[in-house]
Amino acid sequence: MTTLGAVFVPQLPPERLRSVVRAADESGLEELWLWEDCFLEGGVATAAAALAWSERLRVAVGLLPVPLRNVAVTGMELATLHRLFPGRAIIGVGHGVQDWMAQVGARPESPITLLREYVTALRGLLAGERLTVDGRYVHLDGVALDWPPSGAPVYVGATGQKTLRLAGELADGTILTGGTGVEAVRAARQRIDEGRQAAGRTDPHPVVVYLHTATGDDAAERMAAERVRWGYHDGQDVTVAGDAHAVADAVARWADAGADTVVLQPTPDDPDPEGFMRFVAERVRPLVA
Repeated sequence: MTTLGAVFVPQLPPERLRSVVRAADESGLEELWLWEDCFLEGGVATAAAALAWSERLRVAVGLLPVPLRNVAVTGMELATLHRLFPGRAIIGVGHGVQDWMAQVGARPESPITLLREYVTALRGLLAGERLTVDGRYVHLDGVALDWPPSGAPVYVGATGQKTLRLAGELADGTILTGGTGVEAVRAARQRIDEGRQAAGRTDPHPVVVYLHTATGDDAAERMAAERVRWGYHDGQDVTVAGDAHAVADAVARWADAGADTVVLQPTPDDPDPEGFMRFVAERVRPLVA
């Protein structure tokens, strides 16, 4: 069964999060996704608040940019979230936007090397291992978490072929960005599976994809502006605008291509973010197999 989620876009002010979380939780939404886009809202702080304000909602961060965070600090933060809210946190890590990383003096010469070292160390720390690492970017000297969690999946955000293979090799799931079309999901799944095969992995590996979505009376107009903002061409099938049936049909196409979770991404100017959560949970979810 396809998992359905929705995004609290960070263009909304932080003080709006609480009412959106409550709408998502009360309406039965499965997953609320948060972003750590520079220089908007912090992913760990918003995730902790959302988890505390909800009762059953799974809260995901897609993603934390690894150049910004020492891996030991990330391990401590994630372990705390998973122990406070068992089974309800999903955290992804990734390269981050390289121009943003350069702005803060954190752009690595080899993002793929950093991500490999980082994910390997992060998964080891969360598994309760004591690590000594002297890599190109990650350096740990007998570091272990005092409070490791029981079960803490690490997802990787990926677009390029090398990163997709690395995600299949090392991560517990992969996050694909908005603008990933149906055929691109199929191709990404193939690259992920190549990495899994090379590593001899047979465990489940969920693939998450964001889908630009608009609903309501002005949905077509808002989505047209969103397509211009992202630079999508006219024939590029990467968005959906319309009623619950139109959105559910689009979700089914992305799921058929290999997405296990489809996360509906509203436009930043959606007039009713709380209503969007209820729309996804109450109107789209019953139509999605």
